[in-house]
Amino acid sequence: MDNKDLANLIFPDVKGVEYYEKVYSKRELPEGANVVRYAPSPTGFMHIGGIYQSLIAKVLAKQSNGVFYVRIEDTDQKREVENGVKQILDALEYYDVYPDETIGKGEYAPYLQSERKDIYQSYAKKLVEEGNAYPCFCTQEQLDEIRSNQEKAKERTGYYGKWTKCRSMPISMAIEKIKNGDPYIVRLKSPGNPDKKIKHKDVIKGNIDFPENDQDIVIIKSDGLPTYHFAHAVDDHLMGTTLVTRGDEWVASVPLHLQLFYILGFKAPKYAHTAALMKQEGEGKRKLSKRKDPEAAVSYYKEEGIPKDSVLEYLMNIANSNFEIWRKQNPTLSIYEFPFDLKKMGVSGALFDMVKMLDVSKGVISKYSAEEVYKFVYEWAEEFDGELKEMLENNKEYSLKVLGIERGNSKPRKDISKWSDVKNIIKYMYDEKFINEDINYEYQKISDKEIIKNIVKTYFDKYYDENDDKQTWFDKMKDLAESFGYAREVKEYKANPDNFPGHVGDISTVIRVAITGRCNTPDLYEILKVLGKESIQKRLQKI
Repeated sequence: MDNKDLANLIFPDVKGVEYYEKVYSKRELPEGANVVRYAPSPTGFMHIGGIYQSLIAKVLAKQSNGVFYVRIEDTDQKREVENGVKQILDALEYYDVYPDETIGKGEYAPYLQSERKDIYQSYAKKLVEEGNAYPCFCTQEQLDEIRSNQEKAKERTGYYGKWTKCRSMPISMAIEKIKNGDPYIVRLKSPGNPDKKIKHKDVIKGNIDFPENDQDIVIIKSDGLPTYHFAHAVDDHLMGTTLVTRGDEWVASVPLHLQLFYILGFKAPKYAHTAALMKQEGEGKRKLSKRKDPEAAVSYYKEEGIPKDSVLEYLMNIANSNFEIWRKQNPTLSIYEFPFDLKKMGVSGALFDMVKMLDVSKGVISKYSAEEVYKFVYEWAEEFDGELKEMLENNKEYSLKVLGIERGNSKPRKDISKWSDVKNIIKYMYDEKFINEDINYEYQKISDKEIIKNIVKTYFDKYYDENDDKQTWFDKMKDLAESFGYAREVKEYKANPDNFPGHVGDISTVIRVAITGRCNTPDLYEILKVLGKESIQKRLQKI
């Protein structure tokens, strides 16, 4: 009996590897094209880091005329969550980082690892035939005992060297055990020597030295499915992956993965290990946590109403520090036209800052037209805020005017960072909300109620004309200020503060607060134009 007999007993009905090498032919792509994949496991909610990794992969594929594909690594079926695969693909579609190939489209299917069982067994059979893999019959109790003895001896834990009970088992004995129905798994027979070093060049981290892998890892589990390590090597080979971008928690696996490619006779892809997304905590940093941080979940951004454009812009800011400068120089170009460079990614943790993200989001939203803002806010409100939905749909044309204030000019408003803020930002513009609201009017510098009433009455009786252009309107506001003894210009007041009780800005604040109930609003001229005479008169009765 030999290794071939053993392989045929373990894998009796699988096709030869030659079949799969022919079925999954080499990709015909331009020179330098990257074939990049995102390979998530459906074992929990979608992390924002998944969008980050997908965005990087898609950019690298797109700008090299290559391919971005998604392969679902679902071989750990005990941990798989309900609708986990759908959540992943829905999130990628929502954020416009949907792949060129995935479940349902692509010539290198299946893209679900659980449906590729026969493929993995074919390559595992070849390794058994060559003497590079073997069946292991160790029970969990035996493995626990090995670990305990290693710890007592203060040696590395794992299944390697003198601790490999089944590695040297005679083939005849292994065949007999299998025929007797003894449970087993299949392990790699590692040729590695940890006293030897391998040199590896990571695209981001540069040159790294590792000890060779000597662990006889499991490649096929008792259920016939592969482990992640083995499956990913077979899949990356057959699917033509040229570049693997993944989190730096996988750096330690590089020696094992390179060894697998070598033993299988495959050319290894390039690896680029990205730094983890970090969060500031006190004076230190920690990884963005699914358990601790709501913003770790992709669903958080939709619930808060942070536009997907804002999320992608911010993630590109994190990925390449020169993106922000490029964006200022190219305000209208797609993020996929940015000359992304893996070598410009940081090697230490990338700080994920929600304050910065919301600031980026303000800039993104400021470029939207009133029609776009209305559309996005309405879609969000349909799912998350019935009151806002009602406000918007009851008078669409008016709402478009409200959302169009200070929009489309050289310095557009930047007061909206997310759709969940919109209701409170615009609520005062709707009479039915404003009239019934209990407002604590804070007029800032001018506080005497009689003077306030006099200023407001004088302005609307004598100065305000809804047909005025903006310059005429502002000149009349200056005239109003002067009539009450206030400086026409702020600089005039600052030059001689003792000569005036205040300046035109203090006067305009009185009008602003009287009409809106707020000290800070977008352009007052535009607000008055949108409200119109009838609404203004209703509001003046509340003072």
